[in-house]
Amino acid sequence: MTPHAPLPPGDDNHEVKQEQPFLSHLVELRDRLLRILLVVGLIFIALIPFANTLYTLLAAPLLAHLPDSSSMIATEVASPFLTPFKLALVIAMFLAIPVILYQAWAFLAPGLYRHERQLMLPLLISSTLLFYVGMAFAYYAVMPLVFGFLTSTAPEGVAVMTDISKYLDFVLKMFFAFGVAFEVPVATILLVLTGATTPDKLAAMRPYIIVGAFIVGMLLTPPDIISQTLLAIPMWLLFETGLLFSRIMLRRRRAAEEATGNREHSE
Repeated sequence: MTPHAPLPPGDDNHEVKQEQPFLSHLVELRDRLLRILLVVGLIFIALIPFANTLYTLLAAPLLAHLPDSSSMIATEVASPFLTPFKLALVIAMFLAIPVILYQAWAFLAPGLYRHERQLMLPLLISSTLLFYVGMAFAYYAVMPLVFGFLTSTAPEGVAVMTDISKYLDFVLKMFFAFGVAFEVPVATILLVLTGATTPDKLAAMRPYIIVGAFIVGMLLTPPDIISQTLLAIPMWLLFETGLLFSRIMLRRRRAAEEATGNREHSE
């Protein structure tokens, strides 16, 4: 039997070189995930003593519209203990969003071109701020109107007493819906700058986008016209804002390309 010919040394080196970067990326990803978990854990530990206070603040928009004879209730044995802790954990994750996005940025940045890095960092910052603005809009503007409407529609003889865990799930859904909806300008700018579409095409689709905004509002909010409208109208206005900024950024990009071309031509 003829023995197998040994592989050239270069092939082994090539496989090792391919394996080492892959393993180093996995190690870096693990380290960054551990940093995120550490930050979330530290914030959560710091918030634990204030868990009940935080829940009281969260329940304020509903409590303001409940009759004096009504209150929130806990239908499960462990709910009074676990629900505030769940809220503290979610708040810790929300507060850690800048750290999470920074770690994602630091992991992806070495593989991006210079102009992509210059674009990505402002978009990460703006998307974080818009998410927080969406949550604040839901808490201060939408929830008081929604709870005022829902409590006023209760039939006579029905006492409105909401379960604390169900209320938390409801509010977190509202926060997530409005936080994501306020990312519309960033999504619009990214679609234009990546060449997936153009501002003119998006402007031509405006009627469909408005209808789509109301459909999204219907799916992501409670079944009442107030919250649906209060989500759909900001989404449409934010789309128009993203469309305006995408036109401005395209003009600046073309001007920079023309200036670079003229400079190279003169040289």
